[in-house]
Amino acid sequence: MKYVDRRGTDCNKWDGQEKMFGEEGLHAMWVADMDFKVADCVQEALHKYVDLGVFGYMRVPDSYYQACIDWEYEHHGYKMEREWIRFSPGVVAGFNWIIQFMTEKDDAIIVTTPVYYPFLHAVTNNERRLITSDLINDQGNYSIDFQDFENKIMENDVKLFILCSPHNPVGRVWKKEELKQLFEICRKHHVFVVADEIHQDLVYGENKHVPSFFVGDYEDMMIMIVAPSKTFNLAGAQNSEVIIPNVSLREKWDKYVNGIRVLGGNAFGYIAAEAAYRGGEEWLNQVKDQIQENYHYLKETFAEKLPDVVVSPLEGTYLTWVDLSAYVDTNDMKEFLQKKCRLAVDYGDWFGGERFGGFIRINLATSLENVKIGVEAICNNLK
Repeated sequence: MKYVDRRGTDCNKWDGQEKMFGEEGLHAMWVADMDFKVADCVQEALHKYVDLGVFGYMRVPDSYYQACIDWEYEHHGYKMEREWIRFSPGVVAGFNWIIQFMTEKDDAIIVTTPVYYPFLHAVTNNERRLITSDLINDQGNYSIDFQDFENKIMENDVKLFILCSPHNPVGRVWKKEELKQLFEICRKHHVFVVADEIHQDLVYGENKHVPSFFVGDYEDMMIMIVAPSKTFNLAGAQNSEVIIPNVSLREKWDKYVNGIRVLGGNAFGYIAAEAAYRGGEEWLNQVKDQIQENYHYLKETFAEKLPDVVVSPLEGTYLTWVDLSAYVDTNDMKEFLQKKCRLAVDYGDWFGGERFGGFIRINLATSLENVKIGVEAICNNLK
């Protein structure tokens, strides 16, 4: 893969650390985007549009929608229809909007923690009640506590569940049986489901992503959101697909977005997404190979030098969940990683509170050399 040194390019990961860490100049292993140059097909499509030299209003071509449909069917076996697809500038924006029109102020919303922290912020920022159900952690292997999940729903009259599939940060790719059990609980208690499936294409080995609508007949109680942004490193293009098979739910979505007048995205996002879906598969396979190489290096090095570090299996995503609690007190975690190791990582407590303070999330979508710098810094400073 073509690694790009992004320092000095105003990228958030390398040049925007002050807001999250209080300082700049740390070795960046946080925030989920890649340091890899995009697929040639994407760059070529954008060059062609730039060379045109006119950036007025764009009619979204049918070929864009067909590219989305073809990718989902060819890679995940799920057949979408054109009229089901809606736009949001990102998955996070999408589930924030859904919270707005599917729930009311002070309604309870449940998430399974540890989880991608914008889930937590979406609930509290929209003045809803945050309910958490912790995943079961068995030596770094995570599973759903179905009994706790259902109890929390009943105790708090939960109205909505935000699903992360594959799960960020623990790297689980949920099996069909697990998803079905979750959805049956939600149906039983009239809980609406928002399925964030942004990492759907980043799965490894024998693991297979199962689209939520592929699990069973849940179209009347669910909206699914996917995007090319994580798959093809296009976060800056701000283009996501909101999948809504149910007519009534589409009408609610359309009414809401008509009210806020966000009816479509920018031309660059549509062009980049279509090009990636049509020509980016070989590039993606190379990226996945690099991520797995990085993961195996990290896991094997910790096993050799710090055997009590627990690294969760990487079934999906390009983010690895690491338990350092055997070596570093949770109160000293940030001091150790920033001041001693000079690393910028995602801290565990961001994903659900202090009980995850012994963990960190490390972004593996970078060069092996960058991963080595981070891992060696931790190992050397703990010696």
